[in-house]
Amino acid sequence: MRPLRAWQRPATLRGRLSLLAVATAAFVTAVFTLAFNAFVHQHLVRQADEVLRARATAIAATVDTSGPLLRVLETPQEDLLDANAWIYQGTRLVERPPSAAAGSPVTREATRLTAQGGPRCSTATHGGAAVRLCARPVPPSGSGRSATVVTALDLMPYQDSGNTLLVASLVLDAVMLACTYAVTRLAVGRALRPVHAMTDEAARWSATLSEERFASVARPAELARLGASLDAFLDRIRAVLRHERQLTSELSHELRNPLATIIAELEWWQSRPRSDSETSTAQTAIGEAAHTMRAICDTLLAEAREDARQVPGTAIVLPVLQALSARAGRTHPVGITVTSEDSRLTAGVSAALLERILSPLLDNALRYAATTVHVRACREAARVRVEVRDDGPGVPHGFRTQLFRPGHRADPGDGHDGAGLGLPLARRLARSAGGEAEYGEPDGGGAVFVVRLPSG
Repeated sequence: MRPLRAWQRPATLRGRLSLLAVATAAFVTAVFTLAFNAFVHQHLVRQADEVLRARATAIAATVDTSGPLLRVLETPQEDLLDANAWIYQGTRLVERPPSAAAGSPVTREATRLTAQGGPRCSTATHGGAAVRLCARPVPPSGSGRSATVVTALDLMPYQDSGNTLLVASLVLDAVMLACTYAVTRLAVGRALRPVHAMTDEAARWSATLSEERFASVARPAELARLGASLDAFLDRIRAVLRHERQLTSELSHELRNPLATIIAELEWWQSRPRSDSETSTAQTAIGEAAHTMRAICDTLLAEAREDARQVPGTAIVLPVLQALSARAGRTHPVGITVTSEDSRLTAGVSAALLERILSPLLDNALRYAATTVHVRACREAARVRVEVRDDGPGVPHGFRTQLFRPGHRADPGDGHDGAGLGLPLARRLARSAGGEAEYGEPDGGGAVFVVRLPSG
């Protein structure tokens, strides 16, 4: 059996918001219903008082107070006027309705109103029903004495009208609350559709390691901010994964040589009996290789721990390009232009790594450019594209397949320094960050190199 709290508190945000809306609407409607019915009750009482005062005025017109004894003049509608009417001379009861006994609660209330003097109204109970009474003084005429006319009216019809309005307002409140609940659930459901879509997208991306981002789709302002935060979180995760892959690849690359040395020394030592000096030499070589491996592991792991304390994988591209061009421009006479389609364009790599990737490409372009080097950054799908273009002689068509091979140059005797290691380094670093560095297709003279990196 589920606990009571579980039944009282909906599990979904949609249910909670709907319940909150209904509770708020119930409070507001209750206040308005009470105020409305109080106003209706007062209004009905005022209507009854107006009817009683009109009847009292009509009866007062038939009362003669000019003599020592009060006289009631005969009129064609005397029976209607005398119904539920009391006439007093001073405080002495002169005439009362045939249906009201002298000691009845209604007669006693009429006597009390007369004794208080002035025009007054009050409510009494007679036979379980509420009766409204109003007193109207009749001033004396000549030397006569003053009189008071008290009229009574059964409030049952007015109470029935008020009760009918109360029931109608309660039914209307129930309908309004039901409509509020239905409309709120519908509205909240429609408002949460983008959230459900984002949830499905995140589940799909996690299954396929997609590079899509929430910011690529227009969303409401609140969800856009949420999407931006989630995108930043995804970029951090991707950067950490890239960092781990890079660390793994670097460990594999750096440990391969000392491990090969150890294996070779062991195989050589085991191939035939060795002298003491040869055995000592082999042990020394194995020990040095082992120490080298430990130093490599310590260095790479220390660097990885240092990088883990920083925010990985985020760098605004334009400031990095401007800093690179400013440093290069101080040592090269070639002009450098830097452009970016978005000043806030962000790459999913650190600024230091972005510099190490682009620096060899920029140095290569400055080395062969005739007058100008153009560096341009833009967004390409879910990636950042950086082009480094020069107006030099370009790359021979037959050498383009060897551009990124370490130690290869198109013309070693062209008078330019370089060992042919910069372009391979740029490609290796770009690939370690989940990107690529390649030779583009120039639309004119010169050469163009393209770097594609994850967006931040």
